Amino acid sequence: MNALQRRYLERLGIAVWESRRATGRVAERPDPVVAEAAAPGGAAEAADASAPSRDGGDAAAAWDALREEVLACTRCALHRGRKQAVFGVGRRDAALMIVGEAPGAEEDQRGEPFVGRAGQLLNAMLRAIGFAREEVFIANVLKCRPPRNRDPSAEEAAACADYLERQIALVRPRAMLAVGRISAQWLLQTDTPVGRLRGRLHRYGDVPLVVTYHPAYLLRAPAEKAKSWQDLCMVRSLAAGE
Repeated sequence: MNALQRRYLERLGIAVWESRRATGRVAERPDPVVAEAAAPGGAAEAADASAPSRDGGDAAAAWDALREEVLACTRCALHRGRKQAVFGVGRRDAALMIVGEAPGAEEDQRGEPFVGRAGQLLNAMLRAIGFAREEVFIANVLKCRPPRNRDPSAEEAAACADYLERQIALVRPRAMLAVGRISAQWLLQTDTPVGRLRGRLHRYGDVPLVVTYHPAYLLRAPAEKAKSWQDLCMVRSLAAGE
């Protein structure tokens, strides 16, 4: 266990953790919270532009076409109030894909998902299981911010559904992590609460899917971080093909 993993576990109130499976040590990296504050969005944006794809030019062209379509989208009324659509960032052939619900105010300003305090916590959660932010692909169910950060409507989510489905098909992740109620319920087409969805394995098509709490919720309810750690351990094993 490296020092970064130990620090995150201490935040969860878990004094000692030993992996039951040897997954190899991850090289020590800078604290993600410090790195995010020093250069917000830089690594993730660079990874999105330059990450390799499995199928060469055809896949790159498909990614570019999809991105342009999302950025110019007018499928629902949300486009009228956005500053910019939030396409997603990260490796285009990532083993792990993170799916959130919708952009907030800061995401709308910067055009990148999961920034600010919730994004910093997500970065720390990922690094605790051996992933840098730029090594995963991060997207939302909705690509535009709902007014006042309200929950997306069913019609808005349906309008964006094709974009997320195409992103998943292009990434072809080994595993997916749905963070928060909106993401989990949309991907699984259920109204079951997150507390009952997390802690067990689901599937989105043929992709293993794990549900966990949204980082913004964990900031308000830190006692739930221990449960989130269990979910992270599960998805780490799936992404490693174990």
